[in-house]
Amino acid sequence: MSDHHHHHHDHSGPIAIGATAARVVVGLLTVIGAVVVIAAIVLWPSKQHIDIPLPMQNAGGGAVQTEAGTVVLQDVGPCGSPSLGKVFVEKPEPPRSTAYTCQRSLISIESGPHKGNRTLLEIAPGPGQPDLHAGDELRLVRQTDPSGTPLYSFEDYSRGMPLTLIVVVFVVVIVAVARWRGVRALLGLVFAFAVLVLFLLPALLDGKPAIPVALVAGSLILYAVLYLAHGVNLRTSSALLGTLTSMLLAAALSWLTIEITHLTGLSEEQNTNVATYIEHVSITGLLLAGFIIGSLGVLNDVTITQASAAFELAALDESASRREVFAAAMRVGRDHIASTVYTLVLAYAGGALPLLLLFSVAGRSIRDVLTGDAVAIEIARSAVGGIALALSVPLTTGIAVLLARPFKAKEPTPPQPPRPRRARHARA
Repeated sequence: MSDHHHHHHDHSGPIAIGATAARVVVGLLTVIGAVVVIAAIVLWPSKQHIDIPLPMQNAGGGAVQTEAGTVVLQDVGPCGSPSLGKVFVEKPEPPRSTAYTCQRSLISIESGPHKGNRTLLEIAPGPGQPDLHAGDELRLVRQTDPSGTPLYSFEDYSRGMPLTLIVVVFVVVIVAVARWRGVRALLGLVFAFAVLVLFLLPALLDGKPAIPVALVAGSLILYAVLYLAHGVNLRTSSALLGTLTSMLLAAALSWLTIEITHLTGLSEEQNTNVATYIEHVSITGLLLAGFIIGSLGVLNDVTITQASAAFELAALDESASRREVFAAAMRVGRDHIASTVYTLVLAYAGGALPLLLLFSVAGRSIRDVLTGDAVAIEIARSAVGGIALALSVPLTTGIAVLLARPFKAKEPTPPQPPRPRRARHARA
């Protein structure tokens, strides 16, 4: 009995709707899926070798090797020890002069060929310099000087353990609260990350066109994430079709925005490094891909809510016409748009806080600040995301209503046919 009820509720689609609408949506998604797979094969990056950019090389031109280390002893004293960065067993040599002082850190090397030995770091105090303390776990860069002597220098703090703990807590909380749906959502997240690392980034490095690459990557992610988290049914299918259409819209808007505003992306240091050292990668292409992939999460959130609202409302009142269901679902959607636009803009503003802080003390006019490349990128990103978000609501709601409500409901006397069906359902 309960199984029957659940089945009727979840798939009110295939039983009650105009079967035509279901066939059209399923057919469209199948065709889009096939196109995406073919496009992924065509755009798949070749196994080309790209030289490591200069700032990321070690002295020999290879990849930088890092080892684990722990601060054993920390003090402030004269600098200039001949043992700086070198490998030794017990104590470093004393400095030859006492001209200036700095932070001296005795480091125990805990991995690699010199495990069990020690090295010395000397760090002059200043902005951007690490403030080390005894017991801190570090990553050390291991290099050799021209004579072949191994040298160690500070790379970064070791964050493996605390990061792992935070991720484990995240996974446990998601699974505890959302149960199997949470597990499926996490699997979708892993798949999304794999698509970015194995397809999107290598394809951009390969010089493939940014918009097709980002659209294919986004589509692969959406198919996997939505069906994994929300199950294979018409409700999810309507959300997926709405999200794919909105993503296409976001791509067109992003391209148009970048073209008319002449955004370069060169205000960001990472982009400048890419432009300098990986010359065949288009910075505007990278910006575009970022705009498109960045809009997916919010779009997905809104479209699945709209699809669910439309299906629930249609199931609650079987005598309501498609227009009534659409109007009711849109009322939910308008609230959602209002709150999600804040989410979108505040998320970008949060990321740009250091930048805004620098501008606030620069004494420049607010117009110059807002139209400068760095802030203009965030404004454009928020605006494009917001437009795609707002348009995705009526779009997805329309698709979902077509699937959730029988075509008969369009006729002048809709109430008669559904009522007996409702009574039968109650007796069952």
